[in-house]
Amino acid sequence: MKPPLCLSLDEAASHPAFLAAPAHYMALHAVVDDKGRYLHFDELRHRWPSTLVPILCWSMVKAARLSAQRALIPLGQPLQWGTWCATPQSHKAMALVDRHATRAAMEYITRQLGEAAHFNYLLNDLIEDEAISSSQLEGAATTTLVAKDLLKRQRQPRTPDERMILGNYRMMKFAWEQRHAPLSVKLIEEMHETGVTGIDDDKYTPGQFRNHDQVVVQDGEGNTVHVPPPAAGLEERLQRLVEWVNAAPENVEEQGYLHPLIRAISLHFAIGYEHPFRDGNGRVARALFYWLMFKSDYCVFRYIAISVLLKNAPVKYGRSYLHTETDDLDLTYFIEYQCGLIIRAVTQFTETYTRSLADAQAFEHWWVNSGVYVHLNEHQRALLQVARTGSAIAFTAVTAKENLGCSYNTASAALNGLVDLGLFVKVKRGREWVFSMADKSQIRQAWR
Repeated sequence: MKPPLCLSLDEAASHPAFLAAPAHYMALHAVVDDKGRYLHFDELRHRWPSTLVPILCWSMVKAARLSAQRALIPLGQPLQWGTWCATPQSHKAMALVDRHATRAAMEYITRQLGEAAHFNYLLNDLIEDEAISSSQLEGAATTTLVAKDLLKRQRQPRTPDERMILGNYRMMKFAWEQRHAPLSVKLIEEMHETGVTGIDDDKYTPGQFRNHDQVVVQDGEGNTVHVPPPAAGLEERLQRLVEWVNAAPENVEEQGYLHPLIRAISLHFAIGYEHPFRDGNGRVARALFYWLMFKSDYCVFRYIAISVLLKNAPVKYGRSYLHTETDDLDLTYFIEYQCGLIIRAVTQFTETYTRSLADAQAFEHWWVNSGVYVHLNEHQRALLQVARTGSAIAFTAVTAKENLGCSYNTASAALNGLVDLGLFVKVKRGREWVFSMADKSQIRQAWR
């Protein structure tokens, strides 16, 4: 529901209902509610006491927000500035990425883990997750297991869904490789072309902006929820967006500084709002979010898949766009939702790291004392640790080769050696052998 037009504070204060209970209304004069949430009118109206007049309640909320808003990003035609209010959740997300997602944080993790090669195996696996989940968010029906196999084997895709996943993987790789380049309209075109070429070129027109106004965004029931700005003037508006990104102050002490996380989320929103391509806009928007985070030296985001969480709640993702558009382009709704996801994603990554470090230390201790350790080479230790922590369950010589950075023969010898030692078992699936960790009781029995 679109929020009603607000009364000014003077108008609200002279309203008979306000005069009858001024304390109740003034208690609502806050940017967030008592739980720190930045809620839309459609959610707030059910939380206000039935004795209060909704328009007066909303006027109090909006007055507080307008006093705290900053102009954020230029959008649409005619030009309108999207706005943002800093909230407890956005501050938490910014602090979290500064602490755990920078290049320095990644170097610290690497030093802590030392030669724990199983973590490198896990990181290689995580890089694929965003490409897969972003495609599934767009409707790709391929399972994650099949998609992992597609990327690790580097086989030719067999279906449009697999072509979409491979395209997203190429687009994420492009975002990483182009992280030092300035944003340009051409880079946006190239990102789209990299990601969608070969899926259905007639449908996507890779690397070409839409030239008509028939593109709309619909919800799951076919209702139109967003009509993008007109195609006329699209490139000029994108150029304005490019200049906004490139001109942003990098030094926190400079006037107009905006944290890179908020800039990246705003860029994500802007591409979805403009909808510059016939199809594939969501994928490009999410890839550009990553590109800006990479550019700002938050390299841990290579291993953080936001779309995994978006995929689990696509309705909330769409609603965050809708709430922004229906409330005068207040991007706080969209930024709040994204910040919530990022807090969860970064927390999960750091928990994985902490657990992996603890497991690596316990693993080293157990194997040294058991007598097994001395029989294993470095590759075998890495494979066994990955299997033991559950980071991967099934292994092939091809996947082990890719993740361990060794030859096929070395990977095959490592896996078969683990079978010979009673630590792994293998079964034939199709034309290849698939390896997995033996049952712990079997391992204990083999090493008594």
